[in-house]
Amino acid sequence: MISIQLPDGSLREFPGPVTVADVAASIGTGLAKAALAGRVGAGEGARLVDTSHLIEADTKLAIITAKDADGLDVIRHSTAHLLAYAVKELFPDAQVTIGPTIEHGFYYDFAYKRPFTPEDLAAIEKKMLELANKDEKVVRSVLPRDEAVAYFKSIGEAYKAEIIESIPADQDVSLYAEGAFTDLCRGPHVPSTGKLKFFKLMKVAGAYWRGDHRNEMLQRVYGTAWATKDDLQKYLTMLEEAEKRDHRRLGRELDLFHMDEHSPGTVFWHPKGWTVWQAVEQYMRAVYRDNGYQEVKGPQILDKGLWEKTGHWNKYRDNMFVTESEKRDYALKPMNCPGHILIYKQGIKSYRDLPLRYGEFGQCHRNEPTGGLHGIMRVRGFTQDDGHIFCTEDQIQAECDAFTALLQKVYADFGFTEILYKVATRPEKRIGADALWDKAETALIESLRRTGCEFEIAPGDGAFYGPKIEYTLKDALGRHWQCGTIQVDFSLPERLGAEYVAESGDRVHPVMLHRAILGSLERFIGILIEEHAGALPAWLAPIQVVVLNITDAQADYARDVAKTLQKQGLRVSLDLRNEKITYKIREHSLQKVPYLLVVGDKERAAGAVAVRARGNQDLGVMALEAFSQKIAAELAPARGE
Repeated sequence: MISIQLPDGSLREFPGPVTVADVAASIGTGLAKAALAGRVGAGEGARLVDTSHLIEADTKLAIITAKDADGLDVIRHSTAHLLAYAVKELFPDAQVTIGPTIEHGFYYDFAYKRPFTPEDLAAIEKKMLELANKDEKVVRSVLPRDEAVAYFKSIGEAYKAEIIESIPADQDVSLYAEGAFTDLCRGPHVPSTGKLKFFKLMKVAGAYWRGDHRNEMLQRVYGTAWATKDDLQKYLTMLEEAEKRDHRRLGRELDLFHMDEHSPGTVFWHPKGWTVWQAVEQYMRAVYRDNGYQEVKGPQILDKGLWEKTGHWNKYRDNMFVTESEKRDYALKPMNCPGHILIYKQGIKSYRDLPLRYGEFGQCHRNEPTGGLHGIMRVRGFTQDDGHIFCTEDQIQAECDAFTALLQKVYADFGFTEILYKVATRPEKRIGADALWDKAETALIESLRRTGCEFEIAPGDGAFYGPKIEYTLKDALGRHWQCGTIQVDFSLPERLGAEYVAESGDRVHPVMLHRAILGSLERFIGILIEEHAGALPAWLAPIQVVVLNITDAQADYARDVAKTLQKQGLRVSLDLRNEKITYKIREHSLQKVPYLLVVGDKERAAGAVAVRARGNQDLGVMALEAFSQKIAAELAPARGE
């Protein structure tokens, strides 16, 4: 007898070996139809298998359906194979390479004699639907490596043969066949193509074979797949909304910034965009000032010898921009930490001086590959709201507590209330005594517990020099952006010889806390633009108020209104053009200005303004002082309140 334990703890017994599909059928016909795969075993030893997998000994088993995260991954992986099947049906000369799952979908790389067109993409998707409707069984088989190589060479699939040749010779490989198409894969896959119903091909892009620019360029077809029609439609709707919010498009339309091939991966800020930048930076400068940070500024270029001491020259050299002068090698700094230690080392520090908090708007450069650049979200030149806290071991807890609370306030001021928290703990290869790791990890976890945060633990994901918290924003579209972090570092101060005089009189290395709230200012501003669809809160908007006259008779009064508001610190624009007022209102509304103040003869006579708020809201006529009081409340974050 074989005993199968299900997730609810119940047992099912069978007289002999049984497939996952048989177990599902024994539970009910509904589950048998819904079953996509199985999870056999428990804990770290559990593995996903096909429904055809034969269970030959007592074990634990969970039936995987489309409702499970693993089930969705199986659907997406299987849909990638369906894509390859359709391409081979339509373009027999195309060669298939690899087709993994990615977030929200999958892709597959193909070698073909010409680029795929949008019409080709539509035809491929249509063929995928036809093949899915055939509901062909997906059948797994196993071959010795050399036989698998010979098979794929025999059908002209050179890329597949090359992949298999990289597998050790004594290993077997698994193949999956559906209809006339056979592919290499570890699996598992859906039991039949009829399980694949809700998918869409998205785009075609170039990709080098095996990610190496020295190899030939392939065509990468991206797609998305979901468990239900409703899930697919929600995702496509989200993409449409994301397109409307795309910071690159809004950057052009609102005249905020542009990117230029004369300096790839860096940002050219226009006056309006730089005004937004300054609003963010000045806000963060006030955060530094009000929370015990001393602002510093380090140089852009540092000697190779320093980067060798930190370990970056050996481990990070390919991502650094380097230069040479008078037979000395230098690098543009990719991060600010070593510079802050060099500042710390000037003069003798006592335990009484700690904690010592440095903050810098430090400009960094990293040699990101061209394919990884994305507007101002992923650039080569960026500025961090970087801070480093030098403290004793006993001060770690208090500093972590204060930082988490501060970060939450900052995010709320920018309009973000949903934050995801992850604590990355000690990796297998690390430095420092376990007792010190215990103290650091406890401090990070306690800092989240004390502020009432739910969090997850990422075992082993910490850096070799210490654990960290990652703070991730959730935006209006449900997308996640990892921005903030605090990292405990036992290593770098020692490597660079940073010390303080302890109460005992001994020289001791301080603990260094690396922390950032916004991360890259460029990236954070891009996130802000997309979160607010370009309609930035009044305290961040490049132009907060536009004053518009109806006729020339109100021009002088409009000027007086604008001057009064400017003296109050508002960013005001004056529009006295000889255009219809409806035209001017529409134009400034498209620029997403928070407030439009219209003045005609009645308003001039009453010393008032007609107020229109963003979103076509008519707030009526009010005294200028009343308007000033109204907008003042919205500018509180800019004043550090």
